[in-house]
Amino acid sequence: MSKAVERPVIRILTLFPDMVRTVLETSIPGRAERQGQVDYQVVDIRDFAVDKHRTVDDTAYGGGAGMIMMAPPIVEAVESCRVSEQAEVVLTTPQGETFDEVRTLELVDKLQQTGELILICGHYKGIDERARDLVVTREISIGDYVLSGGELPALVIADALVRRIEGVLHNSDSAANDSFTADRDGGLDCAWYTKPEEYRGLNVPQVLLSGHHANIARWRREDAAARTRERRPDLVVTRQERRNDEE
Repeated sequence: MSKAVERPVIRILTLFPDMVRTVLETSIPGRAERQGQVDYQVVDIRDFAVDKHRTVDDTAYGGGAGMIMMAPPIVEAVESCRVSEQAEVVLTTPQGETFDEVRTLELVDKLQQTGELILICGHYKGIDERARDLVVTREISIGDYVLSGGELPALVIADALVRRIEGVLHNSDSAANDSFTADRDGGLDCAWYTKPEEYRGLNVPQVLLSGHHANIARWRREDAAARTRERRPDLVVTRQERRNDEE
């Protein structure tokens, strides 16, 4: 594995740069940049249009409803900012592989190796297939539904990646035992409680007040397993299939 770079860059190519910048400046993503653990570069795809109207879309060859994003502005936007030929160039699209914890860690590793990640936000009906052929290395979906544009998926991906960069969270254990992580064996997280001890007739489980760390750890494992079976039985099946493959 290549040595991780000190300050990776996430570049987001979009038609709505102000929307993207606003989100990146807030909460954990914003704090990560202010602390020097990541940089963001927001690229306006319209800057690479060639006419005075900054046109980036047109009707589809062969007819059909909806507008298509043109290949030249997308390709040239990528080429203007891409530094490493090994960097992932991700298109957010409903047709992509479904984003999950495994793909999060894959992208974090690639980001830290190459120093950059480029996220292309699609819009309208879709993008010219030639842009995919020329610059896109990976396509990712955040779920089986369609949004107005790729900005929200790109921001979801960026947020998920940034919180996995070492040092961004004050306590790395917080991310290590979240839902879907290896510490949870790919399942859901357990229930969590804080003050007050009693609220509207509902009490914190006594084991969590006992101070017995082994019992607390066991309760959390069992609660997480029960939640996974109840709410996401598909994860239990996936986990068993993975174990069978390893045997």
